[in-house]
Amino acid sequence: MQTVNIHAAKTQLSRLVDEAAAGQEIIIARAGKPVARLMPLASPPPRPPQRALGILAGQLQVPADFDAPLSDDDLAGFEGR
Repeated sequence: MQTVNIHAAKTQLSRLVDEAAAGQEIIIARAGKPVARLMPLASPPPRPPQRALGILAGQLQVPADFDAPLSDDDLAGFEGR
């Protein structure tokens, strides 16, 4: 385990992160007193599964009048009248 003062940690952060990613624990100290620990993550989070595009291609039909105005009865039903 390596101990580094905070000033050195600021100037060498990239190197310290690389060392931590490789498995080393690093203690960051202020005025000789430990204040933080830099360590590797346990494991990367799992990636979500990839979605397949076009899985329903050819299985659905959109009517030609899908954007036609609603009838008065249908509109009243949606508006709660």
